[in-house]
Amino acid sequence: MERPILAITMGDPASIGPEITVKALARQEIYQICRPLVVGDACMLERARRVTRLEDIRVHRVTASTEAEYAPGTIDVLDMRLVDAEALPVGRVSAAAGEAAFRYVEKAIALAMADEVDGTVTNAFNKEAVNLAGHHFSGHTEVYAAYTHTKNYTMMLARGDLRVVHVSTHVSLREACDRVKKDRVLEVIRIAWQACRDLGIDRPRVGVAGLNPHSGENGLFGREEIEEIIPAIEAARAQGVEVDGPVPPDTVFSKARGGWYDIVVAMYHDQGHIPLKLLGFVYNRERRAWDTVDGVNITLGLPIVRVSVDHGTAFDQAGSGSASPSSLINAIGYAARLAVRRRAQRS
Repeated sequence: MERPILAITMGDPASIGPEITVKALARQEIYQICRPLVVGDACMLERARRVTRLEDIRVHRVTASTEAEYAPGTIDVLDMRLVDAEALPVGRVSAAAGEAAFRYVEKAIALAMADEVDGTVTNAFNKEAVNLAGHHFSGHTEVYAAYTHTKNYTMMLARGDLRVVHVSTHVSLREACDRVKKDRVLEVIRIAWQACRDLGIDRPRVGVAGLNPHSGENGLFGREEIEEIIPAIEAARAQGVEVDGPVPPDTVFSKARGGWYDIVVAMYHDQGHIPLKLLGFVYNRERRAWDTVDGVNITLGLPIVRVSVDHGTAFDQAGSGSASPSSLINAIGYAARLAVRRRAQRS
C-alpha cells in the first residue's frame, strides 16, 4: 500500500519543536513508512537545521501537499509564514509563537478533514502561549475535538506495548473523581478496545484501574468501584469485550507491562501519565541530561488520525540542538500504522 501522507505540525516555533522535527526527518527510515509534510514556518526549520548541524538537509517550501517531493534528505514544509526567525526569541512564552502554533494545528486538521493527508502528528505547543494568543483551549486534544465536532473521545498514551486511556484528563482532581460515572467508563472501555483493534490486535484484553486505593476494598475506601466502575465493566463484558477489573491502581500497570492486558483504562490524568513517563522519561544523573523522552499521545474517537509527542515544549533546551527526537519518531511510526489501517478499512 502507498505510504500515507502525514501532516506534522512544527509545534511552538520558539520551542524544541523545529529542532526535533529536523532531527526526525533527517532519518531515511521515516520515508520508508510515510510521506511527511511539515506544517510550520520554513525559516524556523532553516534555523533548526543550523542549530542541529544538519545543514546538508534541504528545506523545501510548498503551498500544497501535491507539490511535496517526499524524498529522504529533503524536508517538505507547508510554509505558513507566520513568524520571523530573526525577531522571534527562542525559549520564551509569547503570544506570537502561540498564535503560530495554533494555526499550524488548525491547518493540519483542515488537511486531514479534506482527505489531503492521511493523518496528523503534533509537536508540543505551550498552553499559556496559545491562550495569550486568544485561543482558550486546555490542550491539543480539546482543539481537535472542537474542530472535528467530536463529542466522544479520549487520550491514549503508549510506549511500546504499554497503552493507557483516560476517563478524564485536563480537569482538577476533584472534578476527575466526579466524572467517574458508569456511562463514561463504559464509553472509554469501548474506545480502548477499538483502538487496539485499529492497531491490529485481534482480541484485545482491557484492564480497568480502580479509582480508590485497593479499588475501594469492597466499599471501605469509597464506593465508586461498586456503583460506577463495576457496572460499566459488566456492561462491556455483555457486549463481548474481554475486560478485567477494577484492578488496584498500584498493580494494574505492572500487570499490563507483564502482558496481562493490551491496554489499561485509567480513571484520571496522572494515574495514567505517571507510569508511562516513569518508563519513557529517563534522566542521566552523570550527564545531567535526558537519555530518552519516549512515548506518544493518541487522541481516540476522532474522524482523523492524531498522534502527538508525549512531552512539552522544553523551552530550557530550545536553541541548543540537544533535544531528543525519539518521541516524535515514535509518534510518526504510530500515526503511519494507524493511517494505513484506517485507509485499508475504508477501501
